[in-house]
Amino acid sequence: MTEQEANAICDKIRQAAYDLHVYLGVGYLEKVYENGLVHRLVKVGMSVQSQVPIQVADEDGYVIGEYIADMVVEGIIVELKAVSTLLPTHLAQLLNYMKAMKLGHGLLINFGSETFQCKKMVKQL
Repeated sequence: MTEQEANAICDKIRQAAYDLHVYLGVGYLEKVYENGLVHRLVKVGMSVQSQVPIQVADEDGYVIGEYIADMVVEGIIVELKAVSTLLPTHLAQLLNYMKAMKLGHGLLINFGSETFQCKKMVKQL
């Protein structure tokens, strides 16, 4: 995927998430926002996988841990939060998921703040 294609996908995800944040406001559990965002993205024709399993492997390929990513939208990992503010650990989580899944682009979206928060991360593979 080119940088231009990734940016266009990220823009669509960000706009859908922002519109959902405006509509719902704060105060719901993360799952409500996840379901709403999946619905809105599918409705506009985007390919969305939710609750995507991630395996973390040691350098020899031995699986040492398993996680679940909130969603992958057309090759972009999307991690959702419903917290009052994003912390560095949330960004580290997204970067680790990107590394484990070998994906170069990710979005961290927080629905729990009065102000919409969305951070894009790009990682060289």
